[in-house]
Amino acid sequence: MTQCFSFTLADLAAQLDAELKGDGALVIEGLNTLQDASAGELAFLANPAYARYLDTTGASAVIMSASQAESWQGNALVLDNPYLGYARLSHLFDTDKTPAAGVHPSAVVSSDAVIHDSVAIGANVVIEAGVQLSEHVRIDAGAVIGHDTIIGKATRIGRNATVCHGVSIGERVIIHPGAIIGADGFGNAHAEGRWHKIAQIGGVIIGNDVEIGSCTCIDRGALGDTVIHDGARLDNLIQIAHNVVIGRNTAIAANVGISGSTRIGANCTIAGAAGLAGHLTICDGVHLGGMAMVTKSISQPGAYASGTGLMDAGEWRKNAVRFRKLDDMSRKIRQLEKKQGN
Repeated sequence: MTQCFSFTLADLAAQLDAELKGDGALVIEGLNTLQDASAGELAFLANPAYARYLDTTGASAVIMSASQAESWQGNALVLDNPYLGYARLSHLFDTDKTPAAGVHPSAVVSSDAVIHDSVAIGANVVIEAGVQLSEHVRIDAGAVIGHDTIIGKATRIGRNATVCHGVSIGERVIIHPGAIIGADGFGNAHAEGRWHKIAQIGGVIIGNDVEIGSCTCIDRGALGDTVIHDGARLDNLIQIAHNVVIGRNTAIAANVGISGSTRIGANCTIAGAAGLAGHLTICDGVHLGGMAMVTKSISQPGAYASGTGLMDAGEWRKNAVRFRKLDDMSRKIRQLEKKQGN
């Protein structure tokens, strides 16, 4: 069944402490983009590049900045940061249904788990011995919570996610479906022509207000812990190896791989498919471009990138041939420089 929403524009202005321009009694029943919105929907203008859609939008009202609102004749919610306003209002229109507190009959819950009365545990969930679940924790269907794990207030574990043993998760954390937290890191010793597994005896510590995307894997520490600090945002399909540390409010996009014992500072951004070698230190405020390959530590804040951008295939093939000749060309240049120096 489709969920119905109904808010007056004045109600939404009050939610955001925004300046209301236009008809406060206007009923808003949904959110949408400027391009796709229709009557009864609220859109937002965060990127000036999309201002061209204001003339044709079907939205009943728009969230916008004061400078944008000066020339806008329609209904508006005026804010310094329209995108943040959209983010805050989005929760009012969320179609996900919050389950009632209680334990589904098909769940398997250890008798010595400590579970607050307000916790909601879905179908086929497994809660092992020694687990502690605080107020308003939500464990969705099929998730597994390993023994001796502690989960803080208002944290949500998505469908079929696995939290292995001895993991500590803070408050208001969102772990999306299929994520795996606390599996063994990739630890092996090579001897006598074969690999010998190293027991991974550390844990994982996740701070408050962290979000972890679907199918992302965070390995437990080999010795000591893998740590994700408060406010970090991890996209889908990220690999975080043992003993990695992710700083506060750092955001990492999909398909990034971070090798063991690398430390990433606070307020960094790492774009999709970047790779970081192990035992590196990345300082605060570093921004890595897509597919960047990081092989050494970074001690100065700023934007970094590597690799080559998209080009015509024929041009790329020519450049690839030239790339193989770079070493020879470099030697010839040095020889010419020496001759000129003489």
